[in-house]
Amino acid sequence: MTSAETYEKVTMFGADWCRDCIRSKALLDRLGADYDYVDLVATPEQADVALSISGRTNIPVIVFPDGSHLVEPTDPELEAALSR
Repeated sequence: MTSAETYEKVTMFGADWCRDCIRSKALLDRLGADYDYVDLVATPEQADVALSISGRTNIPVIVFPDGSHLVEPTDPELEAALSR
C-alpha cells in the first residue's frame, strides 16, 4: 500500500510502550538501517499522520521512501521490505 506523503528515508511511527514497536526498532538498529523514528508519546499529534498513512490505529507504522508502508510487521516482513 502506498502513502500520499513521501519520505526520504524509512520512517517509523511508534511508542515506547508498544512491544511490536520495540521489536521493529531493535531490528532496524541491529541491521544498521538509516531511519527516522517518530515518537508518538512525545508527539501525539503525529498519530493522525500514522493513521492517515495506514488507515488503522495500530502501530508501528513503517513508511518507506517508495511510498509503501507496513503496519505491525514481523521481523522477516520488515527485513524483506528493507532489502527491496
